[in-house]
Amino acid sequence: MNFKRTKGYFGFALLMVLVTFVAQPCVVLSQQPLIRHFENGEELFYEAEFSRAVLRNIDVADFKFSAARVPLSTDGEAKPTPTFSLQFIGEIKSKGFFSKLFNINFLERVTSVVEPATFTVQSTKRYDQQGKRLRESETTYDHKERKLVWTEVDPREPARAPRVANANYPADVQDILSAIYYLRTKPLDVGKSFEFSINDSGNIYQVPVRVVEKKRLKTVLGKVETFVVDVQMFGAKKLIASDGQFLIWLTADERRVPVKAKVKTEYGVFDIQLKRMVKSSLAQSAKL
Repeated sequence: MNFKRTKGYFGFALLMVLVTFVAQPCVVLSQQPLIRHFENGEELFYEAEFSRAVLRNIDVADFKFSAARVPLSTDGEAKPTPTFSLQFIGEIKSKGFFSKLFNINFLERVTSVVEPATFTVQSTKRYDQQGKRLRESETTYDHKERKLVWTEVDPREPARAPRVANANYPADVQDILSAIYYLRTKPLDVGKSFEFSINDSGNIYQVPVRVVEKKRLKTVLGKVETFVVDVQMFGAKKLIASDGQFLIWLTADERRVPVKAKVKTEYGVFDIQLKRMVKSSLAQSAKL
């Protein structure tokens, strides 16, 4: 497995949350969606640690996920319904001893724009820096024809021809970041199984998901009941074509906050923990 490629999934993939999640479309009772917990302004901060053999709990990376409403521009036309889009931003950045030990420095940022009533992804932008290598990509979606176009460029070499990929997709497709929030809108129960479609770099993958158990967990939000979700993203023809396991813990209340994730790979185990949550449209920080 290519580790530099894999690291990007420890975040957005996190959860896809990767992982993340569900194949059935949101039930919409009207064109004006209900206000979801994360829509009023939410930021989630995570730390990832790596363990293998004698190496224990080595700091690897910081994650940040944010969600907000973005007003739609009318340009003098009739007022759209709804009057906003949902914008999700996810960022993962290497840090600490692990980065120096393996000489791996990376920064990845994904921005997803979602139509709130149907929770369909409208665009996906990605910034991917690995050492001296830098790539920027954008995916556009034609929901009428169910076709997407993925374009990647090297901003440091503007004369180089872009990489382009086209794909047909099912109605419920999500990207690597929007899937996290899509999952958070879904009812979960122990024993329930899902399968969702995810687009990554112009490739469509099917990801089976199973709710394994309900477990009480000590977190920065206090002691909370969580659902443990097994996201089967590893294996032949999967998002990551090698052996491994991805587990995610979501709070069992209406918030469905991802408080923990564990990624087992051939390189070792990555533990990802929620460290802080910022809530409110004024972005006032509350360290819980």
